[in-house]
Amino acid sequence: MTDIPAILEDIAAAMAQETERGRVADYIPELSKVDPSRFGIAVATGDGRVVSAGDAALPFSIQSVSKVFTLSLALGRLGDACWARVGREPSGDPFNSIVQLEADDGIPRNPLINAGAIVVSDILLAERTPEEAVSAILGFVRQAAEDDGIDFDGAVATSESDTGYRNRALAHFMRAAGNLHHDPEETLAVYFRQCAIAMSCEQLAKAGRMFAFAGHTGPGSAELITPARARRVNSLMMTCGHYDGSGEFAFEVGLPGKSGVGGGILAIAPGKASIAVWSPGLNAVGNSRLGTMALELLARKTGWSVFGGM
Repeated sequence: MTDIPAILEDIAAAMAQETERGRVADYIPELSKVDPSRFGIAVATGDGRVVSAGDAALPFSIQSVSKVFTLSLALGRLGDACWARVGREPSGDPFNSIVQLEADDGIPRNPLINAGAIVVSDILLAERTPEEAVSAILGFVRQAAEDDGIDFDGAVATSESDTGYRNRALAHFMRAAGNLHHDPEETLAVYFRQCAIAMSCEQLAKAGRMFAFAGHTGPGSAELITPARARRVNSLMMTCGHYDGSGEFAFEVGLPGKSGVGGGILAIAPGKASIAVWSPGLNAVGNSRLGTMALELLARKTGWSVFGGM
C-alpha cells in the first residue's frame, strides 16, 4: 500500500531545497505580500483521511481554483445551456487574453480562463443580488470541505477590485457582445469575491473530493454534484486547468488540475484522492512552479496518473 505520509514528507523536503521558487503574483498588490518560501501539500482520500506536509494548514487565496466550484454550480443551474455562452476548448493563450475573446465574438474559449469564469459568475447572478450569489458560492465550498470556517479574504477582494482593469475590459467587451446579462460591475463583484476565497491545502483537498469520487466526498457519502457534472469538470481541468500550460501539465503530471495565481493547485486522482498544493511563486505561464514539481513527484511515486504508471 502506498505510504502517503512518507511520500508527502519527502516531497516537502525536496521542495525546501529548491532555490528557484518562481515569482509571486505582484499585479494584485495584496498577493505580492505573500512569503515565497511557503509550501504546503495535502491529500484527502475517500475514507475521510487528510494527510499533509509543510504549510498545509495555512490559508491562502485560492484565486482561479475557485472556478471549478462556480462551474459546478452553474452547471447545476443551467446544465448544458451553459455551453451556449462559453466553450470547452483549450485556450492556448494567456488566461486574461482580450485578443482571443474578440476573435471569438465574445464567447470565451472555456470556463476556466478569466473571461469564461466571468460568464459563469454572470450565470450565478441570475435572479440574485451579488451578495446572494457570493453567499451561495461560499456555502457550496463550505459544504464540500465540511468546514464552516472558510471565508473570503476581504483585503484580497478589495485589492483585486481596485486593480482589475483587464477583467473589467473583458466584462465590458462581453456585455457589448451580448454575452453578459448583468451590469459588468455586479458580475465582477461576484467574480472578485470568489477569487478571494481563502483556504488551506487541507481544506481545499477536502473540498475537491467530490471530483475524485463522482460527486461524493467519498464512497457511500451523500451526493454533492452529479457524477456527470464531476466528469465534465474533471475533463475541463485536464484540458484547460492550467491555461496555456495545460498541455505541459497533462504531459508531466497526468492528473486533472486547476491552478490559481495565489500559488494553489487542486489536482484530482479519480477514484483515489483529491490533492491540494500551495507555493506562491509562479512559473512563466502563471502556475505554481514548486506546486507543479510537487505534483509531478507525487504522480510518479504513487502511479496515480490517469495515463498509467510513470
